[in-house]
Amino acid sequence: MILTVTPNPSLDRTYELPSLDRGRVLRAAGDRIDPGGKGVNVSRAAAAAGVPTTAVLPLGGAPGVLLAELLGGQGVNVTAVSIAGQTRSNISLAEPDGTLTKINATGPKLSRKESDLLLDTVRASRADASWIAGCGSLPGGLAPDWYADLVAAARTAGVRVALDAPGPALRAALPAGPDVIKPDTSQLAACVGRPVSTLGDAVRAARELHALGAGAVLASLGRDGLLLVGEQGVCHATTGPAEPGEPGEPAGAVRGTAGAGDATLAGFLIAGGDGPGALRSALAHGAAAGRLPGSVMPAASDLRPDRVRITRDLPLDLPLTCPATP
Repeated sequence: MILTVTPNPSLDRTYELPSLDRGRVLRAAGDRIDPGGKGVNVSRAAAAAGVPTTAVLPLGGAPGVLLAELLGGQGVNVTAVSIAGQTRSNISLAEPDGTLTKINATGPKLSRKESDLLLDTVRASRADASWIAGCGSLPGGLAPDWYADLVAAARTAGVRVALDAPGPALRAALPAGPDVIKPDTSQLAACVGRPVSTLGDAVRAARELHALGAGAVLASLGRDGLLLVGEQGVCHATTGPAEPGEPGEPAGAVRGTAGAGDATLAGFLIAGGDGPGALRSALAHGAAAGRLPGSVMPAASDLRPDRVRITRDLPLDLPLTCPATP
């Protein structure tokens, strides 16, 4: 069972637009509403793969009620922590070329009592978990080292823990020893305090975070694939193009990236959270999510693990498509 913790969940409404023209009235070609938040998406991806999962969430107001209902309908068990504030709602504007414009609300501020209750609820729910995944931004009221406390709680129970958090919160949690962290290039740059412009920069940054306490670093490099750095060394995963005449959308067609990174982490944990096999599963899940509308999570039929190429012979001077600065 994968237990996820999302301190700042959301309702995500996605509008598909022919083009984004500022200052005009636009008509959407399609729209949908999905449960949102990075840990929420990890749970949704796990459920889509048939893996039992529980999402621990602070929920408030009508949006919180709807969020729990939507997750229940997708096979995710919800353990709610009632809060006085209202669960936030986010908006994504998706264009045909894959460009995604996101408007994220700040979210409610949690009281000290609500913050403590959220962590206590994780402790009470962890018994059957093989993984605890703490994901996403911290709402107001939660200290920057809140994820470090989460890692410590998981460690005490002997449960493996994965983190996907903003740079400052991620770095603060490293001394606690998370088993896996999943930064993107921006988070890598923020954690090490220097630009990440090449594959070699990403490898060096990931090795530094590994040395600071992370058991393994699963780094998302966008269109440049995935990087896994840990005790077994360094692996790089990329995807190949669709086969000619294959039915359905081409493997490289990107409809949006909402939730793709979360599907990546879910794919990694579902496959055991260690080694090249888990890396292959991670990229297959992330690539599939990028071909689906909104933040829809992929089913087994959407995956193309045979297209994933894994290598240990890395071109370290390769410029990244989306370099990052601190």
